Amino acid sequence: MDEIGCSREEVLSLLAGYRARDVPHERIFSSMCTVPHKIALEVHKYFASTNLGDPGLYPGTAEIERRLISDLGCLLHGKDIGGYATSGGTESNLQAVRIAKKLHPTDKPNIVVPKSAHFSFDKTSDILGVEMRMAPYKEGSFTVDTGKMAELVDKNTIAVACVAGTTEYGVIDDVKSVSSIALENDIWCHVDAAFGGLVIPFMKNPVPFDFEIDGVSSITLDPHKMGMSTIPCGTFLIREPEHLKLLSVDSPYLTMKTSFTLTGTRPGADVAGAYAVLKYLGREGFRDIVSGCLENTRRLVSGMEAFGYKKVLNPVLNLASFYAADIPEGWKVSRTRAGHMRFVMMPHVTRDVVETFLDEVSRLH
Repeated sequence: MDEIGCSREEVLSLLAGYRARDVPHERIFSSMCTVPHKIALEVHKYFASTNLGDPGLYPGTAEIERRLISDLGCLLHGKDIGGYATSGGTESNLQAVRIAKKLHPTDKPNIVVPKSAHFSFDKTSDILGVEMRMAPYKEGSFTVDTGKMAELVDKNTIAVACVAGTTEYGVIDDVKSVSSIALENDIWCHVDAAFGGLVIPFMKNPVPFDFEIDGVSSITLDPHKMGMSTIPCGTFLIREPEHLKLLSVDSPYLTMKTSFTLTGTRPGADVAGAYAVLKYLGREGFRDIVSGCLENTRRLVSGMEAFGYKKVLNPVLNLASFYAADIPEGWKVSRTRAGHMRFVMMPHVTRDVVETFLDEVSRLH
């Protein structure tokens, strides 16, 4: 740290130089985060100093959080849903397993998750001392084999999990069957819909994946993904709000004397931004956004196939995958564990971006 500070212009110039080294979004196919909506950015600055970790000081911001959870719960066919805004899917997934562990005390707890489970479950297993059992894919599919999952459940299983919009292939597990396993064994059922939670409800004839299904206990949904809020903004949604009390600890010097969140200080700005986007777009606006992302996904697939790239599967959501091959330099495309190329068609991946990419692909052939 320098003894004497710099001028405002010097600081901004310095930081602009660092920012210029970042990959521009119009070259990013690998991320499930996107450029925040303009209204989210505008609202974010109004709430930059708010701390939801001490909600009694910020009752207006706390009310926004309650309304965000209520609106998302309603979208996911819930009634009187509980929950709170988290730092993202990792925190939300961990909190679900924490509750499950407290509800089902056992000396050797385990959770059964699909092979597609996000790596946050590895962290959760390590932090909570819970064995993680991984159910394989169903043959010919990248969704969980629910029969194999059921076989992995035993008397020490505290929860089963499934994914609605997997990170690698964007497919949806058979949530109904997974929830049936949970009901049959009287255990927790968690749905990781961090990505798909704000895609699936706006598709035509959506596959059931949420609180509409009996047995679904909790859901992860990240507004900083398809919700286009500022980062970080996840949400943890829970069918029975009273179960949040299992996470409570005393917080005597704050305005609220108990706290059930994982982190202490929690920003209110991203929560306000997320709620602003919901209010601004409404369901109609989100349907248009999702429809555009899905159309761009179809265009990418047809264009890539025209140049001889073989798709791994027909896209279910706005995520496409192809067998490994060369791509033009300067584009950020990630790989799955199996080595497949993975393209996430977020709102910043516009039709112009797709056409520019395909034009550069054509020069490789």
